Amino acid sequence: MSAPDGSPVGAERSIGQLFASATTELSALVHDEIALAKAQLKQDVKRGATSGGAFSMAGGVLVFSLPMLNFALAYGIRTWSGWNLAVCFLLSFAANVLVAGGLALVGMVFAKKAKKSRGPQKVAASMKETAGVLQNAKPHPRPQLSEDRTPAAIEAVARSSS
Repeated sequence: MSAPDGSPVGAERSIGQLFASATTELSALVHDEIALAKAQLKQDVKRGATSGGAFSMAGGVLVFSLPMLNFALAYGIRTWSGWNLAVCFLLSFAANVLVAGGLALVGMVFAKKAKKSRGPQKVAASMKETAGVLQNAKPHPRPQLSEDRTPAAIEAVARSSS
C-alpha cells in the first residue's frame, strides 16, 4: 500500500512530499464538493422542470380538451341518464376541472420539493467551513535550509503549482 504521492505508508516522508500530498487531497476535495453542488443543482432544476411541465399540462388539458370532451361527455350522460342536456354539459365541465385540479396538485408537490431543497446552500456552507479551517491553520516551524540545499520534492511542488 502506498500514499497518494507513491511513497510507502509508514515511511518517513519529506515536508515537500507531505505538502504535495495535502495539496492533491485538498484539490480532490474541492473538485468533489463542486461535483456535489452540480449534482444537487441538477436535481433541483429537474424538479422545477417537472413542476412547470405539470402546470403546463394542466392548462393544456383545460384549453384543448374542453370542447371535444364536453360535447362527448354531455351527450354520453344524456344518452345514459336521460337528464336535461344543460345538466349534462355542467357535469362534463366539472369532470375536466377535477382532472386539471389533480394535475395542478402534482405540480404543487414538485414545486414544494424543489423549493425545500437546500443542496447547493449546504455545499457552499461546507466549502466555507473548509476554507475557514484552512485559513486558521498554522504551519509547523521548519528548519531553515540554505539556498543551495532545497530538496527536490519542494522544487517539484513549486514547479507544479506555478
